[in-house]
Amino acid sequence: MKLTYLHVPVPDLAAASAFYAETLGLEEAWREGTGTVAYWAPDRSVQLMLVEGGHVPGPMYLVDDEAAWAAAHDQVPVRVPRYAIPGGSVAGYGDPAGNVFYVYDQKDRR
Repeated sequence: MKLTYLHVPVPDLAAASAFYAETLGLEEAWREGTGTVAYWAPDRSVQLMLVEGGHVPGPMYLVDDEAAWAAAHDQVPVRVPRYAIPGGSVAGYGDPAGNVFYVYDQKDRR
């Protein structure tokens, strides 16, 4: 598992983008359509992925195969059911304290 994104749901993408870019001075990494934009953290170790109307906030971990990871960790409760993303799939899981983290793959982009 490799931490790559922090999923940040926002009600207004334009306002949130202005805050992260202009107020905090973060550099835009990429955009997807009109509902998602990512910004580099200052050390470029991870990206903040702003998603208009997205699911609950949480870290996103890249794995080789999300379905295989889920099968190997079937004791971990699913909080956000698996859904398709460009190039792969993602699902949200819960820790014992109720926090959500996401596991995703990009296996279809290889």
